[in-house]
Amino acid sequence: MDTREVPNKPHAVCIPAAAQSHIKAMLQFAKLLHHRGFHITFVNTVFNHKRFLRSLGPNSLDGLPDFRFEAIPDGLPDSDENATQDVALLADSVRKQNFLAPFRALLNKLNNDALSTSNNPRVTYIISDGFMSTFTITAAEEIGVPIVLFYTIAACSFMGFIQLRALVEKGLAPLKDESCLTNGYLDKVIDWIPGMKGIRLKDLPTFLRTTNPNDLFFNFVMESTDRAHEASAIILHTFDALERDVLDALASMLPLVYTIGPLQLHLNQIPEHPLNIGYSLWKEETQCLEWLNSKAPNSVVYVNFGSITVMTPEHLAEFGWGLANSKLPFFWVIRPDLVIGGSAILPSEFVAETKERSLFASWCPQEHVLNHPSVGGFLTHSGWSSTIESLTAGVPMLCWPFFCDQQMDCRYTCNEWGIGMEINNDVKRDEVEKLVRELMEGKKAKKMKNKVMELKKLAEESTSPHGSSSKNFDNLVNRVLLRKS
Repeated sequence: MDTREVPNKPHAVCIPAAAQSHIKAMLQFAKLLHHRGFHITFVNTVFNHKRFLRSLGPNSLDGLPDFRFEAIPDGLPDSDENATQDVALLADSVRKQNFLAPFRALLNKLNNDALSTSNNPRVTYIISDGFMSTFTITAAEEIGVPIVLFYTIAACSFMGFIQLRALVEKGLAPLKDESCLTNGYLDKVIDWIPGMKGIRLKDLPTFLRTTNPNDLFFNFVMESTDRAHEASAIILHTFDALERDVLDALASMLPLVYTIGPLQLHLNQIPEHPLNIGYSLWKEETQCLEWLNSKAPNSVVYVNFGSITVMTPEHLAEFGWGLANSKLPFFWVIRPDLVIGGSAILPSEFVAETKERSLFASWCPQEHVLNHPSVGGFLTHSGWSSTIESLTAGVPMLCWPFFCDQQMDCRYTCNEWGIGMEINNDVKRDEVEKLVRELMEGKKAKKMKNKVMELKKLAEESTSPHGSSSKNFDNLVNRVLLRKS
């Protein structure tokens, strides 16, 4: 028997879903755990590991002795190295258990390393993105360690995901036929979801908008919450005061739900983390901050549709001319892969018309931009990461949700919290112009600004030393992650 002393340091293996916002939230959380004395192994896919090295520098993932980066294959064919991978292919790979064998091998390697060196403790916990749970729960069972599931989304969206099975049982999904997409069927109000009022089918995850009961995404999202009750705890990236009704309902349905957001506000309160790296898979262009310095307070419209949203060339043009016709200054992030089947090129007359008051970039440090005094409004796809960052910065939103949970984020942003307005899915320049002006200087602008500043204050209070998110994080660490089984 090996009698050498094995370190008592807790060792958390953190594995995010392979998308920008999920990776960022998990890395923020991992930094907080590391600050609490945890040994961290952070697991990206090989594809995203390489993207990080390109965007952050060749030595960026060398890590620290007790904060290591590992990579496992995703089972997908090679794709454009500077674009978001096909999310359907990724979901299919997770469903086919392509990740299980390499993840299992990595866990065994980490535990074997712990036997040969005192610097690497045995794995004591897995922190898994909830959307990877179909294989991570199995892997945790195999090596006999507990698992926590981190759903990097709002509580309202999480509640929407866990209602999909009930929608199937009630015959509401999948759709009977394609006409349901256009005949008003999606406007049907679902009045039985706990803790939620006035929710329509169109507000629930977009994956129910299929007529195929074997639809890949529809089944993937249902399966990603099926085993949530088996986890030691569920983490949500929100805070109590923002979603109290939904959280109360969730508490009666699932054991140990911890709200710990907004994560960046926790990080702001600790000394600069020794692992001083960014979170972006794209190289961030920081010149925009100098440009923003030259603009008046609350005068600039920030436009960014996130890391996955795509649009037609026609929609790109309508957004562009709507912004141009508003006569307001704007900063627009246009990813190279934003436009379906082509390049995101705006007409030369548009560029000439707006050159004195516009700036374009392919990616940027979003939280710095949103917190810049000159930014007064955010035209967004309503991804949760963008939504909570905008709320935390005190910036009202104009919402154009694309897919997944973004419809629910938009619904709560505009209807429950009163800090945004929704733009029609079929974009028209006149509506863009009108809503951009309303967002920045209309009758609703002041009301939305006051409301978002109230929520910003509540977010700050939640992450203060005695706030709800700080207490929840303490309880998660002490009662779950450090609990002796």
